[in-house]
Amino acid sequence: MKFGVHAGLWMARWTDELAPIVKTVADLGFDGVEVSLLGMSDEKAEALGQLITDHSIEVTCSDGLSADADITSDDESVRAAGIDHLRWAIRTTAKIGSRGLAGVVFAPWGVYDPANIPARAARSAEAFAAIDGDLAHHDVTLGIEAINRFETDLVNTAADAVAMAEASGSSRVGVLLDTFHLNIEEKDIKSAIVETGERLVHFHVSDNDRGVPGSGHVPWDEVKSGLETLGYNGWIVSEMFVIPGNPASADLNIWRNIEPDATDAAARALAFMKKTFG
Repeated sequence: MKFGVHAGLWMARWTDELAPIVKTVADLGFDGVEVSLLGMSDEKAEALGQLITDHSIEVTCSDGLSADADITSDDESVRAAGIDHLRWAIRTTAKIGSRGLAGVVFAPWGVYDPANIPARAARSAEAFAAIDGDLAHHDVTLGIEAINRFETDLVNTAADAVAMAEASGSSRVGVLLDTFHLNIEEKDIKSAIVETGERLVHFHVSDNDRGVPGSGHVPWDEVKSGLETLGYNGWIVSEMFVIPGNPASADLNIWRNIEPDATDAAARALAFMKKTFG
C-alpha cells in the first residue's frame, strides 16, 4: 500500500508553485503526492519530475476535460480535441514520472445531459479505446473516477465506472473510487468496492465533509473490509478540500474552514491512513 496526499489541499490556484508542497509532503512522511495536470505545461512537468526525484517520493496524476475537449460530444472535432488532450495527459504523466492518471476524464466536470447518457457513455468508452496504444506505450494506467450526482450525471457509482472501463476494451483503463462520493451514492460501500474487482486502480479518501478521514461519519470499517476483501494494494491518496474561497476548489462549494490548517489536516490524514490501512 502506498499513502499519498493530493497537492490541491494546499493550492489556491492550479497554477501555484508545487516545490514547497512537494517538500511538505515529503517532510510529513507520505510515500507520494498526487498532482493535477490542470495548469501544467511541458516545462513544469520536467521540473516537477526532477523535484519528485530530489525528495525521494513518488507521484501520481489527475486531470479533467474542458468543454471544448469533451469526448462525449456529438461534434467529432470536439471529441478529437478531447482525445488529443488525453494523449497529452498520458505523455505528461509519464514525463513527470507517474504510471497512474485518474480523475474526471470521461466528460467535463459539471456538464449534464441526462437524456443522452447512453450515447455519451459510449463515446467516452470509444475515446478510451482510441488511447489504449498511448497508455501501453507510456506504461500508464487510466482511472475513471465515479463522482456524485451534483458533479456529473454520467458516472456516479462504482458500477457506472466499471461498465465504462469494460466497454473501452482496454485492460489499462480502470476505476478510481473516492470515499466522499461513495458515501453519497452507494447503498453498500463495501459491496461497491469489492464488485469493482480488478478494475480498481486508484483510491481516494476523505470524510463526508471532504475533511480529514476518520473525523466524520464515513463507515471506515466497510471501506477497510472492502479493500481487504479485494486484496487492493495500490495507492490510497487523501484528497481533501478544506479551505474556503480558493479558486481551485470554488466549484466544490467549500464555504467554511472544514479544517483550520491544511498541513495539520494532511498529518492527521496520514496517521489515520496508516492506522486503518497500514
